[in-house]
Amino acid sequence: MDEVVPGILHWQVRHPNIGIEVSSYLLSATATALDPILPGGEGPDWLGHDVEQVVLTVRHHLRSASDFEVPILVHRSGLREVAGEAVEVQGYEAGDELAPGLRVLSFGRICADDSALHIALGPGALAFGDGIINYGEIGHPPDQVLGEDPEAVKADIVEGLVPLLDEDFDVLLFAHGEPVARGGKERLREFVESRS
Repeated sequence: MDEVVPGILHWQVRHPNIGIEVSSYLLSATATALDPILPGGEGPDWLGHDVEQVVLTVRHHLRSASDFEVPILVHRSGLREVAGEAVEVQGYEAGDELAPGLRVLSFGRICADDSALHIALGPGALAFGDGIINYGEIGHPPDQVLGEDPEAVKADIVEGLVPLLDEDFDVLLFAHGEPVARGGKERLREFVESRS
């Protein structure tokens, strides 16, 4: 586990279903875990920190959420997708403050419940679910997960990123890929401009 910036901890675990490293985060001041996945055989104590709630950036990121036995929050439009799971989830929507300084932004481009979160901590951070990834560089998810018209979905994702550039942030957190500890706003702007 490493510290992205003071108050935001990051770890990666190889996802057993998709076979790649995925990222999870802990906002230590509010004891909020974002998209947590634990290493095989490990329980919540592995973190070495208390967790009071789990926030999923997208419904598919249930991962190890139920292991924490705390409230699990997911975008309201994804609630029906997790209804059959053996977990209790609560819905949120754009504009909600899920914890002090943790606000849901309007995004929902790759699917209606794909969320972007603003974290008012230090220089500010944006957290992304599935809409964009960062394995070496900021990019789009693979075409095979973008539906029948990947180019249209990519254009829609880029369009959805434009208003997020008005937020105060310098840090980027990705569920898929490495976080960007500084210069994130400029890197995101460059990504948007290169695809506009």
